[in-house]
Amino acid sequence: MAVLYIVLPLAFVVAGAGVVAFIWAARRGEFDDLDTPPLRAIQDDDPPCTTTARPSRPR
Repeated sequence: MAVLYIVLPLAFVVAGAGVVAFIWAARRGEFDDLDTPPLRAIQDDDPPCTTTARPSRPR
């Protein structure tokens, strides 16, 4: 029963830290654009090179 005097306030502190972190991130605009990042993952960076270069041989 005595462990509740430690665990309960600790749970409130952790939950409060989570709420504060969420509010801080929301005010900084972290949740403004939720559509673009997933689309960036499926876009190609550069088209592949179509020419093949032969390595030069020493003479």
